[in-house]
Amino acid sequence: MSRPDICGLRYFFLILALLVANINNSNAILLPLGNQIPAIFSFGDSNSDTGSCSAAFARFPYPNGITFFGNSSKRVCDGRLIIDFIAEKLSLPYLSAYLDAVEANFKHGANFAVSGTTIMPVNDELYGYGVTPLSLNIQLLQFQQFKQRVTELYNRDEILILLNRLPKPEDFSRALYTFDIGQNDLNVAGDQAYKSLPDLIDRFSLSIEQLHELGARNFLIFNTGPLGCLPHSLEMYPSKAKDEIGCLKSLNKMAQVFNQLLKAKISLLRTKLEDSSLVYADIYSAKYSLIRDAKLYAGPSLTFRGPVRDS
Repeated sequence: MSRPDICGLRYFFLILALLVANINNSNAILLPLGNQIPAIFSFGDSNSDTGSCSAAFARFPYPNGITFFGNSSKRVCDGRLIIDFIAEKLSLPYLSAYLDAVEANFKHGANFAVSGTTIMPVNDELYGYGVTPLSLNIQLLQFQQFKQRVTELYNRDEILILLNRLPKPEDFSRALYTFDIGQNDLNVAGDQAYKSLPDLIDRFSLSIEQLHELGARNFLIFNTGPLGCLPHSLEMYPSKAKDEIGCLKSLNKMAQVFNQLLKAKISLLRTKLEDSSLVYADIYSAKYSLIRDAKLYAGPSLTFRGPVRDS
């Protein structure tokens, strides 16, 4: 089975602009930006993976990375991901993947996201669908170990600290924690996903609370995008009903219900975690707007026909 999650095209930076507009127009608590954010810790799937899947399984081949990096970028993308633009905005270097032992520098954070992962812990059934086994609970265990080892190294004044490749212990509470995950859970479950949504959201919420117990305070949480507009979905379900721009109605509706439940849960968490900042980022609206109004963003060398299967 081909992986259900994809990343953007070379005009992907437009999504970030639309996303920022959606955040600024929301009632969410805004994060302190600038020099107050010393590091980023990222969790999720291929929307955020900057090299973990490539390091763990097989390096992503050309043309991944072709439009910006000029070589294999270790991303399932031809250019940069949203997490790359967030790092740029905060004047931080691109995040090193936690599993990349060759080039890793974790001074300004680490990326635990892995392509093809899920919120739900992976069992034999999910693994049979081609889901990567490094699900969100495993990513959190990796972060917990990372934080413990960094603290131990600082306490022992290890030489690694002098090499300036690890964050300071106090940076963990001031860092930004980002989440972009859930689309693979919905894709794998298909029409049965509605039954699992409450459990899915509860598990996600528990992850936020576990990180809070470990000292995290600043959270940026992306909802899931319009799954019915993905070329993968259109290829898999060609006969399902489509909306006015050619996206599958049923899958987009499922994504919308997931997002509604996620937004409600984050509102509850804001009350429960009063000392924290939790931002709900509406990536669904940003991506759908980009697809619907594609001609407005097309350069002279690009032609858009909506979410066509061969894009």
